[in-house]
Amino acid sequence: MPPSPSERPVSALPSVGARAIAFLAIIVAGAVGGLIGYGFVDLQCEGDCATPNGIGALVGAAFFAGGVAIASVVTLRAMGEWRRIRAEQEAEAAVAERASSAQPGQQPLD
Repeated sequence: MPPSPSERPVSALPSVGARAIAFLAIIVAGAVGGLIGYGFVDLQCEGDCATPNGIGALVGAAFFAGGVAIASVVTLRAMGEWRRIRAEQEAEAAVAERASSAQPGQQPLD
């Protein structure tokens, strides 16, 4: 039987859905960056431009995907840390509630 939510260790790991959205955002940003890099070089190049266009697309894709990846990692870490802190605060509040509801003269349940 799986442990109940109160018995599981507190984790800062983001949810699977949040990680999937971040991955999708990185892929989309890379594709858009590739198109922008290609278009930027294509506007400036005359004649045979296959190699410069390809390099522009690769550089643009890497630049955009890298930027979104950094922002995604920072966001996911902040979100995970926020969830972990909130879970710790809720656990502390539950312990304080149990201690305050104990009968006078009784030992609080730990």
